Amino acid sequence: MAVRIRLRRVGLKKQPSYRIVVADSRSPRDGRFIEIIGHYNPRTEPITEVVKEDRALYWLSVGAQPSEPVMRIFKRLGTLDRYQRLRQGEDLEKLVAEAEEAAAQRPVNPKTSRPAPAAGESKQKAREAATAEAEAEAAE
Repeated sequence: MAVRIRLRRVGLKKQPSYRIVVADSRSPRDGRFIEIIGHYNPRTEPITEVVKEDRALYWLSVGAQPSEPVMRIFKRLGTLDRYQRLRQGEDLEKLVAEAEEAAAQRPVNPKTSRPAPAAGESKQKAREAATAEAEAEAAE
């Protein structure tokens, strides 16, 4: 069984967010999975990326292959660097503690800056309305 670490789309229509899951490579994108190891929301500012570092390192160590988008997320978070250090013999608990420390330094409450368009409204008008609203709040 070939195991992949990949994104699973969740969220409403035109409002995607993703779960980072471990799944059999033959299962469909939003189908059966083995374990959820994190989530990713590209609609927030800054982008929300959360990974259970210990589970990600475990699955990488037993041969799970990350997809391209997940590989980029792991590189941004430093998971791939920690995996290389784990393979060289560093302690897993130390690496997980380092990852938790890095996660604590990221922003806690990101705001969604890319609003979904209302019924019959284009994306451009929705962005303009959000920008005008943000400017009004800043002026106050």
